[in-house]
Amino acid sequence: MTRIAAVAPVLPPFVYSQAEITRELAPLITSVPARQAVVERMHAASGIGTRHTALPLERYRSLGTFRDTNDIFIEVATGLAERAMIAALAEAGVDASEVDFILFTSVTGISAPSIDALLVPRLGLRPDVKRLPSYGLGCMGGAAGIARVHDYLVGHPTGVGVLVSVELCSLTLQRDDESMANFVATGLFGDGAAAVVMLGDDHPRAAGPRVVDTLSTIYPETTDVIGFTVGGNGFEIVLTPGVAEVIERYFPTDVAAFLLAKGLTTDDIAWWVAHPGGPKVLEAFESSLGVPRTAFARSWECLDRVGNLSSAAVLHVLADTLALSSPPSGAPGLLFALGPGVSAEFVLLEWSR
Repeated sequence: MTRIAAVAPVLPPFVYSQAEITRELAPLITSVPARQAVVERMHAASGIGTRHTALPLERYRSLGTFRDTNDIFIEVATGLAERAMIAALAEAGVDASEVDFILFTSVTGISAPSIDALLVPRLGLRPDVKRLPSYGLGCMGGAAGIARVHDYLVGHPTGVGVLVSVELCSLTLQRDDESMANFVATGLFGDGAAAVVMLGDDHPRAAGPRVVDTLSTIYPETTDVIGFTVGGNGFEIVLTPGVAEVIERYFPTDVAAFLLAKGLTTDDIAWWVAHPGGPKVLEAFESSLGVPRTAFARSWECLDRVGNLSSAAVLHVLADTLALSSPPSGAPGLLFALGPGVSAEFVLLEWSR
């Protein structure tokens, strides 16, 4: 098993109420007053109080080409990734030169050299650090990132691995796109980042919750349910009501089988770290798994405070859980998230300080 030694969530400095964001974005999405009213109703029903943005809100009126917005992504993402990784390493008591493996994940921008490569000289990482930049996992990237760093550390039990997630969803804004998917997305997604430091079980300073096991799965005939297409103006959201249907159909069986292999049931799970994908997604998680709304209290609180941060969202929930919860030592927990595919990643954890 491996250990989660530290989780550091970070956010851009610009924060606005949901109402402020709606007032600014609705006219950019549609010039039709009746359609603007629909945008306002959908945003108000999102369960979100505030969100952070990569840029001051007024800057979104004049966002340029995909190249322009992606250049902004590289600059802002590198800064947020640096902040998150510095904070996580400090919390874990690990020097940057000790990091053996770094996985970077994002679905809202692209860069070559990748953001993790740009961090090497800025943080003093070793030039021989192993790197794995990941694009396309979407909201699942945080959960999958923990699982893949775990896989590395199983084979390198004295090593140090770091996951870094940065999502700047606001930079994917599609002006004059009157699709329902765009109406929903502009009221749901926020900007943020997080870093997770993980230690192999034989590392001399190994402490924190243990990763016990992981499960990856892709659900059949769901490729058109959620994701991005790339158009002339950048990333165009694909988002349908089918997400909740996929959860209801597949989650009960998958979770039951995954836990049964470890002699557990959902009744044994003492702490839950669910991706705050939105109200309908969280409600589908609750319904399919037969757990009360209180089980996902941290996820609901995170959704209200910052919105859906795509791959970074579940890591923010994990940080809140580790900071604010205190189940008994050894208590099992389950972290999970969905992404394009439709795919899902589950991480079985064991509580330990």
